[in-house]
Amino acid sequence: MARFYAVSNPTFQRSMRLVDAITNGYPAIVTTSFAHEYEVGDIVRLNVPRWYGMVQANKLVGTILTAGVTTFTIDIDTTYFNPFVIPAPLPWYVDSYPHVTPVGEISANLGGATKNIL
Repeated sequence: MARFYAVSNPTFQRSMRLVDAITNGYPAIVTTSFAHEYEVGDIVRLNVPRWYGMVQANKLVGTILTAGVTTFTIDIDTTYFNPFVIPAPLPWYVDSYPHVTPVGEISANLGGATKNIL
């Protein structure tokens, strides 16, 4: 995993985060590599390259239902998807890592969007 990274304190909040795990079930539980700062109601896209098993989740968009420091639940049913796996050791030909990208939010969360971090 040393070849892939995400900026832990980006200029623009909320930012892309690397994914360490996704559970099979509903709702799916996503674990990120470090604090994600996402909130309930944020809309995110999962990006899961084929090397990590759960190809059915690739490019799916969902709303965050609950959020912790490095985990969140998302309204995507992954019950019958392939299991999420991280190949070990990571093959040399793997050129991307699974990540989650914020793409929107429910308007009730507008208060969080007014934070000026510059």
